[in-house]
Order: sequence, then structure tokens, then C-alpha cells
Amino acid sequence: MPAWLAENLGTIVVSAILIVIFGAIVARLIKNKKEGKSSCSCGCSDCAMREQCHPEKKEK
Repeated sequence: MPAWLAENLGTIVVSAILIVIFGAIVARLIKNKKEGKSSCSCGCSDCAMREQCHPEKKEK
């Protein structure tokens, strides 16, 4: 087993780094979604899907 780890150490390290980066990106997207921020930076005023992303809050 230690020989296998030694032979594949570079692959394991690179994979771990990529997993951490991917996790950070997903966490940031979830945080932005909870805060109501848009995932794109082009604005929503002319977007055809505006009502899907930012539904209007109806007052009761």
C-alpha cells in the first residue's frame, strides 16, 4: 500500500486541490444564492427569465 501511495502521490495531491477549489466555488454560489445575488453579471432588467430568478414578492 505505501508503494502505491508513493507512486500516485502527485495525482492524489492534484485531485485534492481540485476538490477543494470545486467545493469553494459551490459554497460561494450557494452563499450568493441565499443572499439573493445573481450568478451572472449581465443584469436582470432585460432577461427573459427574470421572473424565474427573482420572483416578485406579493403583499398580502
